[in-house]
Amino acid sequence: MHTIIHRRNHELFPAAKPQPEFRSPHYECRDLPQALKLAIYVPGVDATGVEVTTADTDLFITARKKHHVRVNWQPLHLESVQRDYQLKLRLGAGYDFDGLRASVAKGVLTIVLPKRRSAVAPVAAQRQVA
Repeated sequence: MHTIIHRRNHELFPAAKPQPEFRSPHYECRDLPQALKLAIYVPGVDATGVEVTTADTDLFITARKKHHVRVNWQPLHLESVQRDYQLKLRLGAGYDFDGLRASVAKGVLTIVLPKRRSAVAPVAAQRQVA
């Protein structure tokens, strides 16, 4: 009996592309009269794993999960689930980044970013013309 070993053709089977270290979370944005409210969905993350940084008019959010799996072990079909979250938003100069408030509850990171006083337009009194 003869055994035939076929060499793998690299053109037909290209090498697997490395997965990025982070994945982008889903989020909702609400423009309130006095602030901007962001709800970022980061299941599996607690408050100690969240890092919020700002640079000029940009907001960077990194949320790391608690990894219960050994570092040197790769689970099957869970590669994307095990990755941490990272979100980069360019918000503009109309917000007071020093007054930023954040909280995490049930896998939802809530960020409230107040608007600068110059960005909040005063509401003009409406006149009724008969």
